[in-house]
Amino acid sequence: MGLKRTNEFLQDAVRVALTYGPKRKQVADDLGVGMSTLNKWITIYRDTDVVSKEDMCLVQENDRRWRENPLFKEETPSHYAAF
Repeated sequence: MGLKRTNEFLQDAVRVALTYGPKRKQVADDLGVGMSTLNKWITIYRDTDVVSKEDMCLVQENDRRWRENPLFKEETPSHYAAF
């Protein structure tokens, strides 16, 4: 049986993952969970007030810019590209 985590832990993990940019793999590694687990938590909490609307808009804009900028992709280490 896996480790039981509190809702507060899950919400904090989601907040960090959504606001940390294109480095979710690093967040998952730091938390000691797999990407599928972190993505499951994000699916559960994404549409809640875990991250403010203003922060979500900023995250979405950063994600868009990251995906659209080929120079950034070339300069980004491969472990960050797991996003």
